[in-house]
Amino acid sequence: MVNKPTTDMSLTGNGLRDWLAQRFSALVIAIYFIVLLGFFIGHPQLDYTSLRHFFVSTWVQVFTLTALLSLFLHAWVGIWTVITDYIQHVGMRILAQLIVILALIIYFCWGMEILWKLA
Repeated sequence: MVNKPTTDMSLTGNGLRDWLAQRFSALVIAIYFIVLLGFFIGHPQLDYTSLRHFFVSTWVQVFTLTALLSLFLHAWVGIWTVITDYIQHVGMRILAQLIVILALIIYFCWGMEILWKLA
């Protein structure tokens, strides 16, 4: 086994832990969408007031925030894998990873802002 220094920004520094983090985050996202689907099926005459009332409840806000964080982690592990597989130049790889991290952080903060402005 070769231990060479790496410049990559892996989530955990361990491939198995990254894989497990991605699978766990996929599970959280799937459960979140099942809950949303159940809400939409259970409210066939959905209007703005009932939808807002649903998303203002604390447990939905916490669950939505957890799903957003899971989406962030899931996307990062997947995109990190693709970037490290296909971009061989170290400088370009780091630049691509920084751009992706910046975009994911912006999307996460934007989602939080939307979510907490509902209250």
